[in-house]
Amino acid sequence: MTDHEPLTLAVAPPQAEADPAPPVAPAAPKPRRNGLAGFVRSFVRIRSGVAGLTILVVFGLLAICAPLFISDNDLDVIKVDGPSLHSPTGGYPLGTDQEGRSILLLVIWGARSSLSIGLMATVLTVVLGSAIGLVAGHYGGWIGKALMHLTDWFIALPSLPLAISLSAVIGQGTASITIAIAVTSWSSTARLVRAQTLAVEAKPFIERARALGAGGPQVMLRHVLPNVTPLILVSSTLTVASAILSEATLTFLGLGDPTGISWGAMLNSALSGGAVTSGAWWYLYPPGIAILIVVLGFTLTGRAVETILNPRSVKTR
Repeated sequence: MTDHEPLTLAVAPPQAEADPAPPVAPAAPKPRRNGLAGFVRSFVRIRSGVAGLTILVVFGLLAICAPLFISDNDLDVIKVDGPSLHSPTGGYPLGTDQEGRSILLLVIWGARSSLSIGLMATVLTVVLGSAIGLVAGHYGGWIGKALMHLTDWFIALPSLPLAISLSAVIGQGTASITIAIAVTSWSSTARLVRAQTLAVEAKPFIERARALGAGGPQVMLRHVLPNVTPLILVSSTLTVASAILSEATLTFLGLGDPTGISWGAMLNSALSGGAVTSGAWWYLYPPGIAILIVVLGFTLTGRAVETILNPRSVKTR
C-alpha cells in the first residue's frame, strides 16, 4: 500500500436477517368419540352384560309376539280341552294346569303382565325419586330437609307390608300394584340423585352459569339434570328387577287382577289348585324360574351399565 492510496476498511456486508420459523400449525383436534357408539363398544366387552341383555331381548320378543301364536282359546278355561295337571309331554312341553291349559303358553303370556307392570312401576319410581332428589339437592334449606326427612321416613318403613297395605286399600288390579310399588320404592333413587346433585352443584361451571344470570330451574334442568342422567339410568335398570319381584309377590298374595295371567298369579293358582299336594312340580317351577331368569337379566344388564357409566362405584366395592 502506497502513502497516497486511501485507506479503505473492509466492511462485511450486513447479514440477511434469518427468516422467522414458520408458525406451527395447531394439532388437529381429535374427533370426539360418539357417546352412543362408545357405550355400545364398552358394553359388548362385558360378557355378563351381553348375557343379561340377551335374556331380556328373548323374553321381550316372546312377550310382544305372544298374541301371534297364542289365541284366546288357549287361555280360556272353558274352551281348553287338555288334561288336568298332566306332566310334560310332546303336546305340552311343560305340562298343564288344573284347568288343562298349557303351562308353557301361560308362562309366555304371563311375561306380558309381569314385564309391563315392572317397567311401568320403574318409570314412576325413577321419575318420582329423581324429582325429589333434584329439588332437595338443588334448593337445599328447609325444602331439602323436609324432602329428606320424608325420604328417610319411607326408607325406615318396611316396603313389602306398606305395598300390601296400599294395594289392599286401593283395590285389586294392575294399577293398584303399580302405584304401590312406585310409592314404596322411590326413596333410594331420591337419595342417590340428591347426592349426585350436590356433587354437580359444587363444580365451577354451575357457578359460571349462575354468574351469567341462569335461574334456579334453568340450572337444575339444563346443567344439573344432564350430569345426573347416567346415575338415573343405572338406577332404573336395577330398579326393574326389584319391581318385578314386588309384582310377583303382590300377585302371589292375591292382590293383582284376578282375571289376569302373570307369573305371580300362576304361583298363587298352583298353590290353591293343589299342585303342591299332588306333586305337580311342572306347575310350580316354570313361573318361578322365569322370574329368576328375568331378574338376573336385569341385574346383569344394570351392573354392566353401572360399570361403564360409573366405574368409580364399582372399583370402590
